[in-house]
Amino acid sequence: MNHRDNELPRLRPEIPSARVSEKMSLEEQFQNKTLRPVIKLQNELFVEVFRNYIKKHKNSFHAYSVEKKLSFIENAIQRDIKFRNNLKGIVIGQFTVEEYLLYIENSSALNKRMMNIVKERMFSNIQLLEQEMAY
Repeated sequence: MNHRDNELPRLRPEIPSARVSEKMSLEEQFQNKTLRPVIKLQNELFVEVFRNYIKKHKNSFHAYSVEKKLSFIENAIQRDIKFRNNLKGIVIGQFTVEEYLLYIENSSALNKRMMNIVKERMFSNIQLLEQEMAY
């Protein structure tokens, strides 16, 4: 294991509710051990990336109702493949080599879990997204 692979997991926040047990599927173990901490670590970056997305695609986001904002977030994450791939890269770039090798064994199922967690995180950060940035 190289220096990068030793240091990356140490940067991640602990999430007490994200427990791992042998009774869980491998995907759920990976989700709780790797995905949740990485996504939490990258939270501020996700907020800024989404603010930029809003600015470039539909700056009227700030005038939407809460329901329409949630729908906009969900559609951006689920349907805009380029944006979705960007979000995945932000997460995958924080994997160790060993985690990446586990990820590629079942990337389709793990991508669904990853994007659902990112979507929920953006939903919970909607107030931060609502704050228009002065550029």
